[in-house]
Amino acid sequence: MQPVRRDLDFDLPNQLKPEDIGQWHPLGPHVSHFFNALSLFFPEGERFFIHSVRQYRSQITDPALQQAISGFIGQEAMHGREHVDFNKLMDQAGLPATQLDKFVGRLLERVKARIPTSWQLGVTLALEHFTAILANVLLSKPEVLADANPRMADLWRWHALEETEHKAVAYDVYEQVFGRGFTAWLRRCFLLVATTFIFLPLVFFFHVKIIKADPKARGLRGWGRLVNFLFFKPGSLRAIVLPWLDYFRPSFHPWMHDNRQYLTQIDGLNRAYNAAA
Repeated sequence: MQPVRRDLDFDLPNQLKPEDIGQWHPLGPHVSHFFNALSLFFPEGERFFIHSVRQYRSQITDPALQQAISGFIGQEAMHGREHVDFNKLMDQAGLPATQLDKFVGRLLERVKARIPTSWQLGVTLALEHFTAILANVLLSKPEVLADANPRMADLWRWHALEETEHKAVAYDVYEQVFGRGFTAWLRRCFLLVATTFIFLPLVFFFHVKIIKADPKARGLRGWGRLVNFLFFKPGSLRAIVLPWLDYFRPSFHPWMHDNRQYLTQIDGLNRAYNAAA
């Protein structure tokens, strides 16, 4: 699977008003802001992923994997750019996007300064696994984004499709450099656990910070809708539990979860946004 860099410009600053940023999902601000909280991790997170893979690029001798790395870097750069625009809308709406984005940047700078490069790549593997299984939920359950603002729904589908397309690149780099032995397996498994128990609480912390800053996000009904959305119907977080556990198999590979059938949707999105440009 060769990822391809696509320059899709969703033009969010001109297509959405700041006051819409908390209302773009039909289930209201609590669900909208869950996605918004995730978006705050992407600009700095994508830069970290690129950095961690680049540190090992010189050790990759497989031309096909070198090409895949180029596609991975190009896609992650485009994702970061679009989520910068997304996060600017939150700022304009009076939400603490810049403050939280800087928090992510400082955290990842500490990670780069304090843990070995092998662990940095392992963190990238863990987060790429997390984004890949979340992307699969979004793609396999159309109700997740049903009746959402079309521009925002397209942004999230595009991101999910490209996360799917390149989900094995960092993993393949890791395997080429460190192999499939016990130490490599133990490192990646430990880092998945550690990363998950840091990342998920931070997502909910960011979510609460955004909710507190949004005067329209009040009342218990919104929290009930969010709990239902995440754990019951469609159960976006509940659905990732078993795929998350698959990572601990010594034989695991990201394409063990073979969902490439969804990738046929990319060309349609690409044509639509290039035609509109």
